[in-house]
Amino acid sequence: MVQAQSQYWRDVLAKVANNSSQKRPFFSMAPMEAVTDTVFRRVVAKAGGPDVYYTEFTNAASMVHPKAKFSVQGRLAVAPGEQQPIAQLWGSKPEELEGAAKLLPDMGYQAVDLNMGCPDGTVVKNSAGSDLIRHPDTAVALIRATKKAGLPVSVKTRLGFYKPEEFRDWLPIIFKEQVEVLTIHLRSRKEMSKVPAHYEYIDEIIAMRDELAPNTLLQLNGDIKNFEHGMELYHEHPGVDGIMIGRGVLEDPYAFNQTESTHSLQDSIQLLKLQLDLFDEVNTAKLPKHFEALKRYFKIYLRGFPHAAQLRQALMDTHSTAEVRELLAQHAEALELA
Repeated sequence: MVQAQSQYWRDVLAKVANNSSQKRPFFSMAPMEAVTDTVFRRVVAKAGGPDVYYTEFTNAASMVHPKAKFSVQGRLAVAPGEQQPIAQLWGSKPEELEGAAKLLPDMGYQAVDLNMGCPDGTVVKNSAGSDLIRHPDTAVALIRATKKAGLPVSVKTRLGFYKPEEFRDWLPIIFKEQVEVLTIHLRSRKEMSKVPAHYEYIDEIIAMRDELAPNTLLQLNGDIKNFEHGMELYHEHPGVDGIMIGRGVLEDPYAFNQTESTHSLQDSIQLLKLQLDLFDEVNTAKLPKHFEALKRYFKIYLRGFPHAAQLRQALMDTHSTAEVRELLAQHAEALELA
């Protein structure tokens, strides 16, 4: 039975259509471990964000376990005034996914996404993430259990586990479950990100979707750098509904900007300072984050000017946001001239 599209996703598409001068797909920022938390989502929003955000992937077992449920709160934290993201969950037991999904509405969540593509070895050993490609019966059971919570359910996966050509057997199984959105990272688990994304399979996947699940929105992920690149892909494959950008945002926080424009070093520094402020805000709210995690972002904001590498190295030796601010102040004159 073909399922009607949920109000949540109808609203997403309507908002895109109403706010765009051209026909285009919706754009989203990929859920990324230790990246797409409330801090970085708000930084990207300031830079000109996507239509849809996702949380970091969150362990359903931890959400329903009485002793572990507080350990995942930071992953699902949403700041007042922030655009509500979609909660991405992972797990291997239907009862845990169902229980976790039922907790989401009271937290403000309106949709849930199931991770069936994570290549991490620990996740795979727990029979979750991309391991579900090898266990389609479990994948189906997880989708059906999660739907019992009453939220729109989407899935993010890969083309296959060992080979990309496995999509011809794997994707029909998910399409037949009539999920709201199927996001496909266009590589296999074995390939990780070591080879270019397989754009050559897009049209075949579109035809598969059109036959098996015409109301399922199809979203693509893999090697998409920015809005312009996403639009190029959309024009080449107009049956696509959504474009998800992951690593492209880590190379350019302005990746979702719909018009090409030049951003100055000072613009980037202001984004870094915003991230420092939001980092401190989250820690004050008793959802402590490790300062070391901030260091991965320095190269996003500080590059492309003389002595950028030296400044980044100095920042890597800091131990607090106060030390980062002090270093930026010490180099303020040089940064103004860069």
